Amino acid sequence: MTKTLKPLTNSSRNTILIDYREKLTPKPPKTPRKLLCLLKPHSGRNNQGKITTRHQGGRHKRFYRIIDFKRYPNDNMEGEVKSIEYDPNRNAFISLIHYQKNNSFSFIITPEGLKKDDKIISGESKDIPIQVGNNLPLSCIPVNTPIHNIELKPKKGGQLMRSAGTYAEIIGKVGNDGRVPVKLGSKIEYKILANCRATIGKVSNTMNPVDHPHGGGEQKTGIGRPSPLSP
Repeated sequence: MTKTLKPLTNSSRNTILIDYREKLTPKPPKTPRKLLCLLKPHSGRNNQGKITTRHQGGRHKRFYRIIDFKRYPNDNMEGEVKSIEYDPNRNAFISLIHYQKNNSFSFIITPEGLKKDDKIISGESKDIPIQVGNNLPLSCIPVNTPIHNIELKPKKGGQLMRSAGTYAEIIGKVGNDGRVPVKLGSKIEYKILANCRATIGKVSNTMNPVDHPHGGGEQKTGIGRPSPLSP
């Protein structure tokens, strides 16, 4: 869904923005302070106050949302999705998760299809269901399952497939070398240790064809142009 701004100024004339209100939770609960970190603008200056990168500065004040890429501290604890929120620091949506067992909160990257009041869980047990938002070792995930937030080293936290609309697929079972073959959205194939973890599903906020020339296709086709059109 898009919204067109009124031509009150030169900058707002002919401006069309994407309206996310249908996908986000209205009036989300207050974010715990420990999950926020103030981003100090440096305006392109170094520690001596001298400009090292020109034409930077003058942005909105914002807090950095601390994202739980590891999910290890909350293993085997069921979490409830309290809200789907916009994050000014990344192009994917984030979800506020409440773990009732220890009354803790955390942010995770929102996978496509996750909704408010859904339940998620993480752990290394094979009894954990294969459903969107759950975090499991690669050895416990079936072949051809879309995954994101993939670890490269055990317990280091997810490093691959964290941008909006991205996902990878497991294309084989555990080999003799203890690794699982994974195909990324760029068609590159990785062999990752079987005890590394990933989250089920693909990242939310996929571009639509109406929003951008690269939109649509869901990674199954190219951009349909001889060269990228990103700025």
